[in-house]
Amino acid sequence: MPSENSNTSPLGWKFDNSYATLHQTLFTPQQPVPVAAPQLLYLNRELSHAMGLNLESADPALLASVFSGNQLPEGAHPLAQAYAGHQFGYFNMLGDGRALLLGEHIGPDGKRYDIQLKGSGPTPYSRRGDGRATLSAMLREYLISEAMHHLGIRSSRSLALVTTGETVPRERIHPGGVLTRIASSHIRVGTFEYVSAFQSRDVLEQLLSYTIERHYPQLKDAANPALALLQQVQKEQISLVVQWMRVGFIHGVMNTDNMSLAGETIDYGPCAFMNAYDPKTVFSSIDHEGRYAYGNQPAIAQWNLACLARTIIPLVHPEEQKAVELVQETIHAFPDQFRHAWREMLLQKTGLTGGDTTDVTLAEELLGWMQQYGADFTNTFRLLTHAAATEPPAQPDLSANPFYLWAPGSAPASAAAVDQLHEWLQRWYARLLQRSPETARGIMQQNNPAFIPRNQLVETALEQAAFRNNFSYFNELLQILGNPYAEQNGRDGFQMPPMPQTEQMYQTFCNT
Repeated sequence: MPSENSNTSPLGWKFDNSYATLHQTLFTPQQPVPVAAPQLLYLNRELSHAMGLNLESADPALLASVFSGNQLPEGAHPLAQAYAGHQFGYFNMLGDGRALLLGEHIGPDGKRYDIQLKGSGPTPYSRRGDGRATLSAMLREYLISEAMHHLGIRSSRSLALVTTGETVPRERIHPGGVLTRIASSHIRVGTFEYVSAFQSRDVLEQLLSYTIERHYPQLKDAANPALALLQQVQKEQISLVVQWMRVGFIHGVMNTDNMSLAGETIDYGPCAFMNAYDPKTVFSSIDHEGRYAYGNQPAIAQWNLACLARTIIPLVHPEEQKAVELVQETIHAFPDQFRHAWREMLLQKTGLTGGDTTDVTLAEELLGWMQQYGADFTNTFRLLTHAAATEPPAQPDLSANPFYLWAPGSAPASAAAVDQLHEWLQRWYARLLQRSPETARGIMQQNNPAFIPRNQLVETALEQAAFRNNFSYFNELLQILGNPYAEQNGRDGFQMPPMPQTEQMYQTFCNT
């Protein structure tokens, strides 16, 4: 997909801005608005190296200037992307209101990376917003996106973060920040919705061809490329949401403009991680009805895919009724496809891979036990991982709260909870012995993290870093989350769930 804009630089930038060659209605050329006093706060050296960039020895002042938008890297072609989207079910015209796509960098392996600045100033799509980002929100995205990457979940990543020397008014006065976000692309369901609603069929055909060429070139020769794209995106979204739920992740704002056709997690505004298992868990301050709760995420993914399906109906078949039937067949297959992927994930978390419906039922019984007694999702599965390598476990002493199944200091487990877990463990271990417990433990270790970005830890890190200029806790948390499946001696406190009253009061915000 090379364009005519390919360029290289001493820092290793190799821009090839193919998106800028698309129809002009898909974006608006826009320069970043300079900031007062940029300072480089974080540079993701591992990611920089993978991208083939030469940044480690560069002048920090130069990097701060580049990653704040005060100075453009060689070959950049900054633009604000146009898109629409359903936000909490309601359709709106949107677009990049505080972000700019600088262009696409080509890595040494030929991989294409979108380079986007977040917090770079207002654009024509800002809708009266200031176009800026708070340091706290950008620190949050840096931390969570890196955690997701190391958890093995496809995600946008953060290359750099700078402070701006300016303040940003939100619910309180914040220091400002600009994040450099890296993604396979920023093509969204909302991009297709925008073109379908406001542009011509020719633009829609161009966007479809471009998306296939960029992300799924194996579909170019499909008998029905539009339908094949829908089917592939559905497959990718099912895989992504299952992986979210594997680690208790709640995206919090699954609007269609936040659903990437590349199958990556984007937008870490009001996201959070579930502690005590409950499918109704929701933290977003604006999600009053629980639309995007943990357990609703599969249904919302299907709803979003239906929105994508509607946009491509003209390209699926010349007869509208036939096109509708074809896309409906795909969307209606979602529940069974998701259920299969969900059950496979549960069997991996319990070490019962290759199992039958009896094993799935057994795994789901554990979820029911956790929900009934408010046990911690992450730590319960981590306890199970350790138990897989032992003899048939004796009745657990839950009064000692092994692996922090509950927050320390909370009400002790009831006798009924202890008895039910003991009985379940005996049945589970009997099934495990029919396999290889050691092999099962290895699979479980790859699927059951010891550490997640627990909400109270993230908030402590952000408060100390953004408002007290103390980054030690943030740095330690970032380091721990860089190796989430490993045992890390002396860091038990980072595995501890919050007290119930803290969890009940916790809310997340979009920060726009």
